Amino acid sequence: MTNLIELKNVKHAYQTPAGPLPVLDGLDIAVPESSFCAVVGPSGCGKSTLTRLIAGLMFPDEGEVWLHGDLVRAPRATVGMAFQNPVLLEWRSILRNVILPLEIVAPRMPEKKRVARAEQLLALVGLEGFEDKRPSELSGGMRQRASLCRAIVHRPEVLILDEPFGALDAFTREDLWQTMHDLRVEEPFTTLLITHDLRESVYLADQVVVLSGRPAATQYVLDVDMPVPRPIDSLYEPAAVEMLATLRHQIQIAQGRAPAQEATQ
Repeated sequence: MTNLIELKNVKHAYQTPAGPLPVLDGLDIAVPESSFCAVVGPSGCGKSTLTRLIAGLMFPDEGEVWLHGDLVRAPRATVGMAFQNPVLLEWRSILRNVILPLEIVAPRMPEKKRVARAEQLLALVGLEGFEDKRPSELSGGMRQRASLCRAIVHRPEVLILDEPFGALDAFTREDLWQTMHDLRVEEPFTTLLITHDLRESVYLADQVVVLSGRPAATQYVLDVDMPVPRPIDSLYEPAAVEMLATLRHQIQIAQGRAPAQEATQ
């Protein structure tokens, strides 16, 4: 299977008054086309930096970032992103918020096609009938659904999710996990998810990459061998419980709470 995202020996440091602050140190990640990769690791280990490098919003000090066979040298319009905060524009309706990326990357697309595309996605995530509402009129979960629609409305080659469900209550979060599975079936895309929730990573992903503590390198890669889409009850099956235990142990290693020699890939 062809890798759509590849990071090869990526190193990056932020410049501070006290000198360089290394964040990534020899990071290697490969994400096959049409697959779902989750990235987990200790807080502050550079997960969000990783998303900016893939999107072309910043560039590594050393190493290479490849997207669809091209070396990333500039911001990529074919990357969709969704964050913990939906960042919807209050002065626009939900429909107009979802259409926004099409206005930027496909300015010549007929308005009827833009509206039809946005309406199709909103119906898919259960927001049919809310097209004319303002963001403030929707619940947090509904706003996040709209944010997901906006992130994929222009059919990006890569969807980057930076903890998009972290601020939601447990029941809304699980509901949106199932929505993500529905979107994967209807709108196949390659996804990179940044999360602190190990259950979320196992439920959504085909593979989970564990990063070491800062400066981060690839510590462990777990293949999630469960069919997609998955019922939420699959998280309670023995295979999922064992995977969660493995990931939890790897995080303890990354935090320095378990012997480093036990980390294997």
